[in-house]
Amino acid sequence: MRCFQQIGATAVLLVVGCSEPNSGPETGRQDTDGTQQVSVQLALNWYPESEHGGYFAADELGIFDQHRLNVEIIPGSPGTSRVILQELATGRVPFAISSADQVVEQRARGLPIVALFAPVQQSPRCIMVHKSSGIASLEELTNVELAVSETRPFALWMKKHLPLTDVTFVPFNGLVGEFLSKPNFAQQAYVFSEPFIATEQGSDPVSLMLSDIGYDPYASVLVTSEQMLADQPETVRKMQQAVRAGWLEYLKDPQVTNMRIHSENPDMSLAALEYGTEALSTLCQPEDGALIGTMTSARWQQLIDQLVELEVIEKESVRADDCFLADAEQENIQ
Repeated sequence: MRCFQQIGATAVLLVVGCSEPNSGPETGRQDTDGTQQVSVQLALNWYPESEHGGYFAADELGIFDQHRLNVEIIPGSPGTSRVILQELATGRVPFAISSADQVVEQRARGLPIVALFAPVQQSPRCIMVHKSSGIASLEELTNVELAVSETRPFALWMKKHLPLTDVTFVPFNGLVGEFLSKPNFAQQAYVFSEPFIATEQGSDPVSLMLSDIGYDPYASVLVTSEQMLADQPETVRKMQQAVRAGWLEYLKDPQVTNMRIHSENPDMSLAALEYGTEALSTLCQPEDGALIGTMTSARWQQLIDQLVELEVIEKESVRADDCFLADAEQENIQ
């Protein structure tokens, strides 16, 4: 769980960083019927939790096996999200989980990475306030200490588009202790995580979604490199198909997969995972009845425009269609 785990990213980076590049010939172990499986790694952006549910479901329920994939899921930790896309771009890991805004930022810096699948369509990022504060929207955020990572794009967006009257910014430490002890305290959170912890410990959190003020990047995004697309197109296609099937199964019946996630991350209780799955059931719904995980050029362009407005990236440094692989392209990878 985001606010409990405090170890660094070193162990994860040693696992990923010491690996040989994975964009060479497609090789792997043999199935019992003699069919060759392809072995790949999938690096998470955080400790295993509900936002990774569909990926674990694909493994736990044998969906990766059905697609002839032997997938090693590598847990993340604090700091992982800042470096994992660099590892991806250099070929040290073939697949990773990230967020859409980080994909755009890194492409603007020249990293040749591509988003394949976006299960979480609405950003889970929120600001958590006390119900007793009477604050019912982000526009009403006032007279509080606000713990956020001030340089992150979502925080910059808040500063530019909200009045934030008498709001004092303080560093975000990843915990909920101050929230529990201070009635005039608010903090950044993920709607499927910290609010549950605060409620479980007797508090009265209200989640104010960043998407309500227009900042809404895709989350828990499956990402690969342009080199991987060129060298192992069939593996990329199978990975995308397996992940979609995994997410459909997880959202339909998460119980078995949640037990697997709990075994991988004991600090994430089964009750917390159930809470997270319920939150994700809404966040994962695509617009207009599209397939789960579907991305659009319009959404990517909106995000690019926002990051340009915030001066996070330079104008025309990124093209929307270069950031992701559309479903039609997935079926025609060659």
